Amino acid sequence: MSLRRRDTLGGRAAIAGIGATAFSKDSGRSELRLAVEAVRAALDDAGLTPADVDGLVTFTMDTSPEITVAQACGMGELSFFSRVHYGGGAACATVQQAALAVAAGVAEVVVCYRAFNERSGRRFGAGVQHREPSAEGAALGWVLPFGLLTPASWVAMAARRYLHAYRLTPEAFGHVAVVDRAYAATNPAAYFHGRPITLADHAASRWIAEPLRLLDCCQETDGGQALVVTSLERARDLPHPPAVIAAAAQGAGRAQEQMTGFYRDDLTGLPEMGTVARQLWRTCGLGPDGIDVGILYDHFTPFVLMQLEEFGFCGRGEAADFVAERRLPLNTHGGQLGEAYLHGMNGIAEAVRQLRGTAVNQVPGASRTLVTAGTGVPTSGLVLTADG
Repeated sequence: MSLRRRDTLGGRAAIAGIGATAFSKDSGRSELRLAVEAVRAALDDAGLTPADVDGLVTFTMDTSPEITVAQACGMGELSFFSRVHYGGGAACATVQQAALAVAAGVAEVVVCYRAFNERSGRRFGAGVQHREPSAEGAALGWVLPFGLLTPASWVAMAARRYLHAYRLTPEAFGHVAVVDRAYAATNPAAYFHGRPITLADHAASRWIAEPLRLLDCCQETDGGQALVVTSLERARDLPHPPAVIAAAAQGAGRAQEQMTGFYRDDLTGLPEMGTVARQLWRTCGLGPDGIDVGILYDHFTPFVLMQLEEFGFCGRGEAADFVAERRLPLNTHGGQLGEAYLHGMNGIAEAVRQLRGTAVNQVPGASRTLVTAGTGVPTSGLVLTADG
């Protein structure tokens, strides 16, 4: 089983192109238009054309199907198309799916994309408004009648337990927000460009669902992001240095639910991310000390702390100090708290920029990056490295 041994995917594919739309609160155009703009930008970046593409991967909860995007972009025949479930947990898994297809010879050039009007259209932060009956949705029936209606309220349950278990105050979460916003402040593409915050600002922001304040919660964004995946050999012949997919993994924990796993033995960790962490480290042969930049999914600040602990960057309950002491460059684009909420896809693009040496907040000599996808749900992660 792959859960118990190194897999053979690492090093067989690479990200060769990245492209995005502007990030806004009101795009003024359809989600399909956003997807096409992002895909074309990524292909231009890779030095490829729509005719080169034979595979597409996206998320569920998406209004722009693969065949529609292919038609609108002017692509030809597709030999591979795929969707990954569980919201933001799908981000890194789209790249894993693309890499698997390339490594198996099923496709040669696969584009991963995510595009939505998440601020001006459907707002994920609005919580449950209508849901078709399903086995998956049954878990929500145990929490909705008691007022747990939004993602913030679901995360607040685990956040409260984390603070209690380690005898911390909500200031512990503020360190993540401050770091993200500091990087966003120097990133012209970020919504919060030029607007850093302090711990005092975090403490003064209003409660959303105690112990979460406004500045613990990611923003909502209109926009699109796309990534081009191909074989490492082909990527070496394209304009930019390839971002090698050294390891890719998905993970779901025992008794996994979507955001409402309150009956686990311990609410202070993220077992699904622990599964991803073990497989990534096992496959790439690295560990926490080998990572130059961490791009950790930050829809809510408490889950960034838990991720650092699951990956072994620090001990349990120690992540707030780890972040405050800036021991690892973290979310150098500003994250979803500071740059944009694109279900983590913009984080993957930032990891690629760091490896290319073109990031706005460039970490000198960055050659190994860790990227994670959504937490509290079945999730995924990547280790991307420079070639050679």
